[in-house]
Amino acid sequence: MERLSEQTCEICRVGAPLATAEEIAGFRSQIPDWQILTIDGVQRLSRTYRFRNFAEALEFTNRVGALAETEGHHPAIVTAWGEVTVQWWTHKIKGLHRNDLIMAAKTDALLE
Repeated sequence: MERLSEQTCEICRVGAPLATAEEIAGFRSQIPDWQILTIDGVQRLSRTYRFRNFAEALEFTNRVGALAETEGHHPAIVTAWGEVTVQWWTHKIKGLHRNDLIMAAKTDALLE
């Protein structure tokens, strides 16, 4: 199976297909700690990472931001003392795209 963390995001346009349930299920083993949430009718991937203090949380937030800039795909990030919550979804198609699965795996890889 293809490793998500080694893939690159593609340009996503309005009308691009949402990730199918089968596609998401096929890659869940690579992003097992991510939850699928539905907020305002839009599915998104969400994960909260825990850290020892605010400085570590902020450093991780900045690494996620740099990754997002490199890939041209940007998450919602909430940074608090000792934790960072990252949510990936594709605004243009109002749901999950393969890019979101890729970015979840790449976000996890930042801690390896």
